[in-house]
Amino acid sequence: MQPSQTAPSATTADLARIARHPGVQRFPGAALILFQQKHFLTPDECAALIGRIDARRRPSTIADANGDSLFRTSETCDLDHGDPFVADIDARIAGWLGIDPAHGEPIQGQRYAAGQEFKPHTDYFEPNGSDYARYCSVAGNRTWTAMIYLNEPAQGGATRFTSIGKTIRPQTGKMLAWSNRRADGSLNPDSIHHGMKVRGGTKYVITKWYRERPWSG
Repeated sequence: MQPSQTAPSATTADLARIARHPGVQRFPGAALILFQQKHFLTPDECAALIGRIDARRRPSTIADANGDSLFRTSETCDLDHGDPFVADIDARIAGWLGIDPAHGEPIQGQRYAAGQEFKPHTDYFEPNGSDYARYCSVAGNRTWTAMIYLNEPAQGGATRFTSIGKTIRPQTGKMLAWSNRRADGSLNPDSIHHGMKVRGGTKYVITKWYRERPWSG
């Protein structure tokens, strides 16, 4: 199947196709389009990604700084798309979603040590934000997010979708994928989520975002 162009919102056919993947789970409710796919990556693939993240990690940042220096305390790594291993995973995510890979940002890795978190936030850029033009003038806003847990911390580190009251615990290789839009194409504030504080051990994830128009860096 050829991937479709990313649209401002997912069509019924798009969602039905995703739901046909073996073992996929769509969370109930109309407030948020949210899927879960266990074992999307193998433990060996996750370990290889963790090694790449540890080699290049740096302090995470946020757009539209809100004055809270503790809002996002993780570390981030921009994975090298020229690495065939990373490129293969990138292609598999796009194929699973049915999104043209040209619309995807480079995959990022995140590392959360004990005590670190990412407080409740949405992945799209607020149109009235001071950095909106900087981040969205070319490729447009973010439409879909895919996030994969690479390990299971000793304690804490769950992802909580605060508006819909859904908490998902890390499981090695498990992917979450959600639309940052409502069915009518408008931005969906119910996509707000909290990378909850790690209480013991370390948490690793990778995150892939897709845009309205092709990504050009």
